[in-house]
Amino acid sequence: MLNFSIDQTMLMDTLNMFLFLSLELTLLFLVISYAVGALQTVIPPQRIQSILSSRNGKGFLIAGFLGAITPFCSCSTIPFLKGLLRAKAGFGTMMVFLFASPLLNPIIIGLFAVTFGVKVALFYFIIAMAVSIIAGVALEQLGFEKYVKPEAYDTPKTSKACCGKAKSESKWLTIWRSTWSDFKKVLPYLMGGIAIGSAIYGFMPAELIASVASDSNPFAIPVAAVIGIPLYVRAEAVIPLSAALAAKGMGLGAVMALIIGSAGASLTEVVLLKSLFKNQMIIAFLVVVLGMAVSAGLLYQAIF
Repeated sequence: MLNFSIDQTMLMDTLNMFLFLSLELTLLFLVISYAVGALQTVIPPQRIQSILSSRNGKGFLIAGFLGAITPFCSCSTIPFLKGLLRAKAGFGTMMVFLFASPLLNPIIIGLFAVTFGVKVALFYFIIAMAVSIIAGVALEQLGFEKYVKPEAYDTPKTSKACCGKAKSESKWLTIWRSTWSDFKKVLPYLMGGIAIGSAIYGFMPAELIASVASDSNPFAIPVAAVIGIPLYVRAEAVIPLSAALAAKGMGLGAVMALIIGSAGASLTEVVLLKSLFKNQMIIAFLVVVLGMAVSAGLLYQAIF
């Protein structure tokens, strides 16, 4: 009877998470895609190219700080990234934004400062920003741009407005059609990623995570980083969850690795990136996030 009650609770948690994420990420994707489309009618692609050009060092730094001021989670970064791809922004700077945006979410930084202190928050910010920029430069120099799918650069074709509608109305309707076309393309990826991530969230007990990533386990930090990838935890929840895990005996270095793993590369985001990138780029993305998570955890453990 007890087992049935636990299983039922886990099932309800999974279903609730699936419904919540489906609604939230659908709305986020549509709103952000539409906003990016509207922004591109105001700021021409040439201007975006010049600002985020990887030909000068400033572009990488600007991309990092752009990621820091955008309150996006790992999944809602994707529609913004699609806009940068279509604007032909520098590949390296786009990668900096992809890494930095979910990790340097202002909400995460604020909660870090409140929960773990300003020094830890500053340490986290410096590590995430530095690794994001280094990874963006390295991936561009190694020629990983060839692993972006050609269709990722395409703007969806939309039908022309008719019946003498006003020009302003036609423009907004065209943006909406483009947004809806994008959404239909990523919908299977989105729902599949949410379903898998929700199941892991619902059926993976916090006590298990804390036990395998405790201070007594010499592999706690890499284990925590790997565990973080399948989880989709909102920015508002990742820090309180980490604080609870720390209270249950999880080492703080492992907590840092878990936060970076879960915030930087959720399984849902990886599935969505599959619509833009080839497998080689997906693997490189995961290697960067896992490397960042493990190195930050080990460095944090050594310093603090």
